[in-house]
Amino acid sequence: MFQKKSRIGLALFAGAFVTAGAIFAQQDSNKALLDLLVKKGILTSQEASGLQQELTAPASASASPAPAALPAGAVVDKSKANPLSFKIGVADFTPFGFMDFTTVYRSTLNGGDIGSSFGSIPYANTANGQLSETRFSAKNSRLGLRVDSTVGDAKVLGYLEEDFLGNAATNINVASNSDVLRMRVYFLDVRKGDWEFLAGQDWSMMTPNRKGISPVPGDIFYTQAVDTNYQVGLVWGRTPQIRAVYHASNELAFGLSLENPDQYTGSAVVLPTGFTTTQVDNGSNGTATPNVFPDVIGKAAYDTKLGDMPFHVDAAAMARFFKINTYTSTVNSDATATGYGESINANLEIVPHLQLIGNVFDSTGGGRYISTGLAPDFIVNPVDASGAYSLSLVHSDAALAGIEWDATPKTKLYGYYGVTNIGKKTAQQANGSYVGYGYTGSANTNNKQIEEYTVGVAQTLWKHPSYGDLKVLFQLSYIDRTPWYVAPGALDKAHMGMGYVDLRYDLP
Repeated sequence: MFQKKSRIGLALFAGAFVTAGAIFAQQDSNKALLDLLVKKGILTSQEASGLQQELTAPASASASPAPAALPAGAVVDKSKANPLSFKIGVADFTPFGFMDFTTVYRSTLNGGDIGSSFGSIPYANTANGQLSETRFSAKNSRLGLRVDSTVGDAKVLGYLEEDFLGNAATNINVASNSDVLRMRVYFLDVRKGDWEFLAGQDWSMMTPNRKGISPVPGDIFYTQAVDTNYQVGLVWGRTPQIRAVYHASNELAFGLSLENPDQYTGSAVVLPTGFTTTQVDNGSNGTATPNVFPDVIGKAAYDTKLGDMPFHVDAAAMARFFKINTYTSTVNSDATATGYGESINANLEIVPHLQLIGNVFDSTGGGRYISTGLAPDFIVNPVDASGAYSLSLVHSDAALAGIEWDATPKTKLYGYYGVTNIGKKTAQQANGSYVGYGYTGSANTNNKQIEEYTVGVAQTLWKHPSYGDLKVLFQLSYIDRTPWYVAPGALDKAHMGMGYVDLRYDLP
């Protein structure tokens, strides 16, 4: 009896041992162990066979599935898994965005919305200069979707980003505030080996980068400002384009982009009598403007470390092509000009979490790219002796210096100074009147210089990896606008102070 009970006990022990082994070992190992126990006389063949059947039987429907095996030493970081992500086939879809409520106060009536019109700040000796404005808006709320996949050995990225700052009806503030959804960024990017190709709408390659020549908005520098037109002195655009980037190494990249052109004069340039204004974008007919060739932009970027601190620098150059035509009963003449511009942009982390930023841009015929078109690209000269119009390019430059400091994990402080300088270009008509930009007697909309000083705080109030975060954002700015011509007794500058308070909920 004792021997039989001992054999049953040993069998139960062996069964428990083998059951444990089923979690950590393969089925063949279990069979080998049972065979060994039979050989040593601990189990009979019949007992071993019964245990083997039990171990290989499928689990019941109510049983919890065993966790998937992980490689030795593997650690699962659940904080990196976006709770909104989902998979369709081989593609990973990640929605993103934020819900935003913006309050802006301006000391003068700027006539814009939550995006400031830097070039049209009113003078104090006007009614608009004596009026202030306060606006509430949720239109900066953003929707986005990122799609990552692979095709063979190529990495594919699809990116869509939208907000509600589209062109609105004139009665937008009267009743329903039906703000219009607009496309900010929408592109497809493919990288294979050292080469990367993009087609769609993205930030212009003239926009400074924070990292490489990355097309992703998080790697592009457009300040921390709440103002949806960002900062005076910033060179930027979001344009339809095709681009190619060659990654020479992990640190060095070269890019070439063909971008949607627009031969731009803006509304401040006075055009000659008789000239067909639809040949240029004067601020009201951009979609009808003829363009001879896309803007060509080249860029090189270098990312490294100075000591232990990250350092990024990029340099960009562009060429632009303009053309108008004079067509009368006696004249059929083309006038062309080639504009150009170049920039150098850098950011350096001088101590942990404290970053210095500097951007410099200089151009002849590149004013379109400065802070939402603060400068004209060119003027149109009056007809010459043959009766034909011609073009003269306008010089413009911009600079931005800034500091960004993550003072705590929840508090970011920032400050920027930006300046834009615009050259004058004038010509005289046969009747003695002047055309162009910045001539004696020109309107005070012909800006010579615009400066902006900005400070701000981004404070995280609450954050959870599964639910997102809640932030409050503050911005204070002061702007000076100086014209080329000041009439006797007139004010020589226009000034505006403004403040933003923004409550923002970010999706995780």
